[in-house]
Amino acid sequence: MNSNRLYPLDALRGLIIAFMALDHANFFIAQQHSPGEYWGGPLPVYDSALPFLTRLVTHFSAPGFFFLMGAGMLLFAQTRWKQGWSMGRIMAHFWMRGALLILLQFLVENPLWKAGPGFFPETFIGVLAALGGTMILGSFLFRLNPSALLILTLGLLLGTELLHPDPSLWNNISHDKWKLVLLYSGGDGQFWSTFTVLPWLELVVFGMLFGHWLLADEKKAYRMGFWFGLALLVLFAILRSADGFGNIRPREGDSWIDFLNVVKYPPSLTFTFLTMGVNLLVLWGFSKAGDPSTPAPRPARRSRDGRPAEPVLAGQAFQTASRPLVAFGSAPLFVYVLHLYLYMLMGRFFAPFGTSLPVMYLYWLLGLAILYLPALWYGRFKQLKSPLRGILAYL
Repeated sequence: MNSNRLYPLDALRGLIIAFMALDHANFFIAQQHSPGEYWGGPLPVYDSALPFLTRLVTHFSAPGFFFLMGAGMLLFAQTRWKQGWSMGRIMAHFWMRGALLILLQFLVENPLWKAGPGFFPETFIGVLAALGGTMILGSFLFRLNPSALLILTLGLLLGTELLHPDPSLWNNISHDKWKLVLLYSGGDGQFWSTFTVLPWLELVVFGMLFGHWLLADEKKAYRMGFWFGLALLVLFAILRSADGFGNIRPREGDSWIDFLNVVKYPPSLTFTFLTMGVNLLVLWGFSKAGDPSTPAPRPARRSRDGRPAEPVLAGQAFQTASRPLVAFGSAPLFVYVLHLYLYMLMGRFFAPFGTSLPVMYLYWLLGLAILYLPALWYGRFKQLKSPLRGILAYL
């Protein structure tokens, strides 16, 4: 493993990639994917816990991607700055990578979605386009200090919520394409936007702030992430219970599913607080587990029969189990593109009419097993020094 990479970030990225794969396996194989948690129109209805929980765990993926991208951008910029890169060269790198993400949205991902089950619009703004757009905008923010980044994060959180149209306007609002790209989701059969740039930019900016914390003191950064995560979950519970500002739209009912069934497109404050609260706690957990690429220290104490103490065994088992996550997290875009085509082909050839959720879970796990070796190979390939590596490193 590349010693320059941070294990907790890669492990969290790998975990949310696995959850994202579950979401897409549900779409292509089970064909039971929810229509989406939009700011207007009907919210998804679930008749039991399993379909809802299958959807809920996938909510952590997108916020985690944007947050980790922001942290990675800041760490990359600071490293290259110390190596003598000019600010213009660093910014150009992210402009090129952001443009590539947008091109992949239209040239690679959208044709795949059109081949899947159900209706698909002529032009679709999805997660890759939003990642690319926020990366380009984020490239202008490297000179901001941590305090300014924190203020900007709060400004985007509150501003995008305050500027959002009322849910009653869902079918009575003009589909201005720039607003659909930048502020609120929706559209029509010709142009549809799911991931809007400004509401997701707040997580990129927060990720850049976290990158500053990592550079200052890595262990302290993870501890701060833990307390921020707890605070966000408390804020989620307060705002969700109040059922007013921060939710974009009120709850449909009083069940626990209704309480957790929050608006994702665009992300409401409650969605952001819930998902990022959990992501930060998981990130802290990975930081406490230790990097599986480094030898585990010899246990200080042994049990009476001479075996290592139980906490050491548990820690080693956790590290071993997290190796596939680190492999996925070290090659995220490569795995993203590959997994879409893998699950699409699985659905087309083995489940053309859909499956039950338990059967879909088996296909999901099989897909992760198939993806592991390519991800491991590509993560190692990116460390090589060759002209081809230089070109493909953008993946």
